[in-house]
Amino acid sequence: MSANVVVLYHSGHGHTAAMADAVLRGALSVPGVRAQAIRAEDAEAHWAELDAADAIIFGAPTLMGSVSAGMKRFMETVVERYFSQRWDGKLAAGFTNSASLSGDKLNTLVDLIMFAAQMGMHWLSLGLLSGIDATHSQADSVNRLGSWLGAMGQSNVDQGPELAPPDCDRRTAEALGKRVAEAALRWRAGAEVLRGQAPQWEQTPDPVKSGTTA
Repeated sequence: MSANVVVLYHSGHGHTAAMADAVLRGALSVPGVRAQAIRAEDAEAHWAELDAADAIIFGAPTLMGSVSAGMKRFMETVVERYFSQRWDGKLAAGFTNSASLSGDKLNTLVDLIMFAAQMGMHWLSLGLLSGIDATHSQADSVNRLGSWLGAMGQSNVDQGPELAPPDCDRRTAEALGKRVAEAALRWRAGAEVLRGQAPQWEQTPDPVKSGTTA
């Protein structure tokens, strides 16, 4: 049993790409999962891989409180797949990065969730407790920014992607990749079990026809 995961991202200065690398690393840590990263600007050369994916993890910087223009351009190239609902039933998840601790990153994740919903995809949460919510919390905790809809990273504007986002945010992104990969395996296994079987409502006897009504 195997599953395919794609990390589809846009990065303006390399910081979101660093998070994408961490997400990919997490996905590849799961035995039986094949994973690859694709830049949003290269998507049109990789439709086959995207169409074959069991799960797609979307990533984009948060700029002016929303997804970057590069990710928005990608979203607008999938109109044919939207009308045909070619990605219906796939799993989806997301991550984002900005310079500010908040930066309205939540709005970017909501943008990605809405896009996934329109494509008929099923969104997966981050699945981690908040890393900083008490006096004894550590500043380098996983999910230090307290996100649940996806992974968030913060990168200082005066640091390059070799330093920012910090390791704790990369570990958060890695946890997201691992979570999605494990879910994709379960999703694929369920699909294999159901393949060739009649839908449940066809397997259940009709109480009226079988004469078993009370």
